[in-house]
Amino acid sequence: MAKILITGGSGFIGSNFIRYWGEKYPNDALTNLDRLTYASQGSAALKKSKVRFVKGDICDKKLVEKLMKGMETVVHFAAETHVDRSIQDSQIFLKTNVLGTQTLLEAARKNNVSKFIFISTDEVYGSIDKGTFSEYSPLRPNSPYAASKASGDLLCRSYWVTYKFPVIVTRCCNNYGPAQFPEKVIPLFISNLMEDKKVPLYGKGANVREWIHVDDHASAVEQVLAKGEPGEIYNIGTGEELNNRELTKKIIAALGKDESWIEPVQDRPGHDLRYALDSSKLRALGWKPKTNFDEGLRQTVEWYKNNVSWWKKIKQKGAYKSYIKKQYAGRSK
Repeated sequence: MAKILITGGSGFIGSNFIRYWGEKYPNDALTNLDRLTYASQGSAALKKSKVRFVKGDICDKKLVEKLMKGMETVVHFAAETHVDRSIQDSQIFLKTNVLGTQTLLEAARKNNVSKFIFISTDEVYGSIDKGTFSEYSPLRPNSPYAASKASGDLLCRSYWVTYKFPVIVTRCCNNYGPAQFPEKVIPLFISNLMEDKKVPLYGKGANVREWIHVDDHASAVEQVLAKGEPGEIYNIGTGEELNNRELTKKIIAALGKDESWIEPVQDRPGHDLRYALDSSKLRALGWKPKTNFDEGLRQTVEWYKNNVSWWKKIKQKGAYKSYIKKQYAGRSK
């Protein structure tokens, strides 16, 4: 029975990882450390999982050191992740994504944790016009969010080089799937269309992203835990690229709407044009994605259709309404 500490396990990706892991390894002892921030509603995925939950901050040194005792593995998902929010106010991103990561690394090192997986992002590389990023590409983050993740990423490298602490970094492309907080583009657009509201498309919609179903991300982390080498970095990508207009058209079609439901809005500052990953290093370990985007989008749309009360409750909250209004007010073209 493995003892695993999962940080941010009530967020979208973390909660789906816990569900995935719990179904495959029901005898493992999982502890979920989460601060339960505004975006923790992803815990809808946790309803049937067996996990010890601890409400707390990864920056809380005493709590982290207490929880780390006896742990064999740490999978560190906890992060502030929304780019637009980081542009509005970056301080919490630096605290959580940098100081929080350092707090976890130090406690894990002192307690001889045997595996530490840091969940990073493709956004640390910045934008690329052609080709793909390898794990050895330079880090050139262009948003406060990406810079904070790159800082955590480099802290992990320093703990491997300086202390030979067995940390592994993964850099994943854009995730989607059920129970994702509706500030993110796919659930925002799905829920807007279901409410007969237009969808706000940044600029000309030319920005390209690579998409992965959240379950495929979970299986990639599983493979890294099983076969990944300490001190290494693994890109997690599918090769399924879409520009934002193509993505929007697919979502609109899935909801039986037409392009008149697109509302162009002023582009956000520092918007990276394209992300694309070379994931051959991970695939050499035996991993490959199982869900193609069209099928995954169909499943995701069905989930939001069947869980209207879940996302409506979130969107009706004053803080959410205030954020969305602030984000897009006066930006229509």
